[in-house]
Amino acid sequence: MKYTLRLFAFIFFLSTLGVVWAQQEQPANGGQAPADNTKINQRDRNSNEPTADQQKENSSDRALAQQVRRALVKDKSLSSYAHNIKVIAQDGVVTLKGPVHSDQEKQAIEAKAAEAAGGADKIKSEIDVANK
Repeated sequence: MKYTLRLFAFIFFLSTLGVVWAQQEQPANGGQAPADNTKINQRDRNSNEPTADQQKENSSDRALAQQVRRALVKDKSLSSYAHNIKVIAQDGVVTLKGPVHSDQEKQAIEAKAAEAAGGADKIKSEIDVANK
């Protein structure tokens, strides 16, 4: 009887813990929490828009994208939004896409990409400031 009571208490504890955990996982707006850039991702469905899967596999474009990505991740003053900017290199031109928190972050990303690419003329910025 003693073990049965303990087992029951343990099962009750686990089920209560599961309910609390499940309630914390639910977004406050009815279960649909859109990402900040969900609507912007719609433009990537246009075949004329460069996407990461369209990046050529030549060594120079891969190296260029890698240099830009390293420069962004290395800068710890940038937000996680900025660290997650899409970097697409095609024929020596770098396209930057995604949201950031401020104009200063946007400018910092563009400057780092231009430095890695060899000039601002090799950067196509499609970065949006999320707070605007």
